Amino acid sequence: MGKKIVHVVGTGTVGEPLIGILATFRKQFGIDEVTFHKRTPLLTDRSKVIAVGQKGAKLCVDKDRWQSFKDMSMEPCYEAEEAIERANVIIDCTPVGNENKDKYYKHYANNGRGFIAQGSEFGFGKMYARGVNDQVLKRGSDQFIQVVSCNTHNLAVLIDTIALGPEKENNLEESRFVCMRRANDLSQEGDFIPAPEVEKHDDPRFGTHQGRDAYHLFKTLDLDLDIYSSVLKLNTQYMHTIYFDLKLRRAISMDEVMRRITMNRRIALTSKKSTAAVFSFGRDHGLFGRILSQTVIVRQSLALRGDREVIGMCFTPQDGNPLLSSIAATLWFLYPDSYDNLLDNLRPYFFQEI
Repeated sequence: MGKKIVHVVGTGTVGEPLIGILATFRKQFGIDEVTFHKRTPLLTDRSKVIAVGQKGAKLCVDKDRWQSFKDMSMEPCYEAEEAIERANVIIDCTPVGNENKDKYYKHYANNGRGFIAQGSEFGFGKMYARGVNDQVLKRGSDQFIQVVSCNTHNLAVLIDTIALGPEKENNLEESRFVCMRRANDLSQEGDFIPAPEVEKHDDPRFGTHQGRDAYHLFKTLDLDLDIYSSVLKLNTQYMHTIYFDLKLRRAISMDEVMRRITMNRRIALTSKKSTAAVFSFGRDHGLFGRILSQTVIVRQSLALRGDREVIGMCFTPQDGNPLLSSIAATLWFLYPDSYDNLLDNLRPYFFQEI
């Protein structure tokens, strides 16, 4: 395992751009090879398989589907388990990360490999969001990392920046969030809805999984925070929108709120009130169309109710924030002492003004 090899499982909303970014920046990141696993041979997906292949990523498939891919003019390089065995880091971008962990990954966990799964896979490993809890990652013991979802990233960076502040002390009395999710991604053809749709509060303490996951993310820092989230789905494909209400234990001024926000390079401010306008900015100026900032706060929505309650609205940059955290975790596995410097290659896509 002298070579630095990263293997991505899945080519969906997160997987496809992640493969592209890793392959495009592999020399800058010190990666020798990028491979990816595709489960189902489809003519409709051939174009993206060819496109990421042209960037240098190598296709891996299940043994019993090898010939089917070849028949569709998609040339595999490795079988699925062979790709896992060859890789230093495996990033699972499927909705069955925990299932794959039990079936495959745990059998390779004693060989120094790192495994990363995405937000829906609660319990896969230590929860992680870039810039929020990097300090809790422990080399050697944290082989399994769960990158939290895009909206959980958003909740976390708001709490971290406004409530915890530069001192990183618990100044949060309670936090309430309403996550207004887009119906589906532009790349997805199904599941669009004709009208707004309310989702149930299925967690008695946290409301929905976004609040629950944010709570457990901060628990890695030994913080016990009051977080509650609600969710509805909107009939749009652009961006998620979040309403936030942070009640603090100590008074704060709007000048201090703005200072904390502008000092955080993971946050973008915008005077645009439409998700369409912000989405368009990301399409034109982002990396593979993605804004890698963790949240985009609408400047004119910010309000201070009294002197201890900060209210506002912001947009979640789709999968831009879990993409960044997945890359950060990958580089941490490969280069734990210098991964932060390697991430400098992506800093042009951390916007502070949109």
